Amino acid sequence: MDDIVIPYCVPEQEEHSFFFIDQRIKIELEAKLHRHEAWELYYVVHGYGNRMAGDTLQPFTAGDVALLPPSMPHRWIYEPESADADGCIRYLMVAFSPDLIQRCISVFPEVRNRLSGMAFPANAMTFGSRSSAIIRKAMFDMNGMDELGRLCEMLRLLPFIFTTSDYSFAGKPMRIERDVRRMLHINTYVMAHYVHPIALDDIAAEVGMNRSAFCSYFKQKKGMTFSQFVTQYRLNTACELLKHSQKSVSEICYLVGFNDVPHFVRVFTKEKGMPPGKFRKVHTAIK
Repeated sequence: MDDIVIPYCVPEQEEHSFFFIDQRIKIELEAKLHRHEAWELYYVVHGYGNRMAGDTLQPFTAGDVALLPPSMPHRWIYEPESADADGCIRYLMVAFSPDLIQRCISVFPEVRNRLSGMAFPANAMTFGSRSSAIIRKAMFDMNGMDELGRLCEMLRLLPFIFTTSDYSFAGKPMRIERDVRRMLHINTYVMAHYVHPIALDDIAAEVGMNRSAFCSYFKQKKGMTFSQFVTQYRLNTACELLKHSQKSVSEICYLVGFNDVPHFVRVFTKEKGMPPGKFRKVHTAIK
């Protein structure tokens, strides 16, 4: 493995939900071993070589499609002879944050019905021929679409890439990734159970810790208590429902796990700086 893993921030596109790129680049300019806090869906259009993902090195070729989880060190090492006449390779790549999945689950029942409660993979994976063909077509189609078209295609892709059984193992996190896996586990549990009270004993047992150790661990890693984290998630989900649905404030209160409307309004107002009704008016006006 390369000696240094370079932290990398996927470029944020203003007013966009995810990052999409059709990249044709000189081999020597391709990224070294790096990691970022986004899922990476990567389609090799031209070139071949070896892919380093977590603890695994595997060959790849044109047409391969891989999904890499957040924070996993990885590198695509293209063979020089696989470049085109200009010395370039080409790939299509979609990078999206775990928050995008959470927001889609919160806002769209159709996505929630497919993804809510599932355990998202901690390993990298490559897709089989059937699934790769579907993903390749979707990514090529996205290349010629406007931003709204790409978003619609992404909403179709997300449930597919996480539920297809047509895939193979392509790398697991190294030992240093234990905390990443644990936090992903906690996030997934919260996503599946936030509409109901979550007992500390239950979430601690879920990740194999006792209550006291879990509370200390979570505060150290996230800089907040688990209760504050759950409240934050519920309020962020409420914000999305206020912006994108016609549901009443009281309906949203119960949908996101609060059981008392006045309490919900007080907490929301304190954290967001305005009551839910005003929040909806402000963000509707912005549109």
